[in-house]
Formats: sequence, C-alpha cells, structure tokens
Amino acid sequence: MADVAGKLREVFVEALDLEVDSVDIENLKYRDIEAWDSVGHMALVAAIEDEFDVEFDTDQVIDMSSFKVAVDMVTDLQNK
Repeated sequence: MADVAGKLREVFVEALDLEVDSVDIENLKYRDIEAWDSVGHMALVAAIEDEFDVEFDTDQVIDMSSFKVAVDMVTDLQNK
C-alpha cells in the first residue's frame, strides 16, 4: 500500500497542479482546495486510471472523496 500511496501522491500533485509542500496530500479531501473541484476531480480520476492501469466505475468516481479513499480504491482494484 505504501507504494500505491507514494505513486498516488505524485498523481495528485501533477493532476491538481499542486506545490508539494503547500498541501497535506495524505489528509486532502474533495473540495478542500480550489483545484479539486468537479473538473479537477475528473482530471484526477483520468490520471489515476492512466497511472495504475485501472478503471473506476461511476460509483467509485463519485465516492472518491479523499486521498485516503483513493488509496483504498486503487489498492482494491489492483488486488482483483
């Protein structure tokens, strides 16, 4: 899971155009920052799918409400 979290942290930084030290990514939640709005969310979902070669269903896209939830979702999809 640590490997997933590390890669996912990089995806969040790139997809949401974040400064690494400006945001506590591990505790980040949807809409905590301006960049993670509905448009940013879809860009983030696409970037995660590309990076991890996974595909989220509609419910998962809607339920991805935080960095921690995203880590769990990616981990679950990779273990299937």
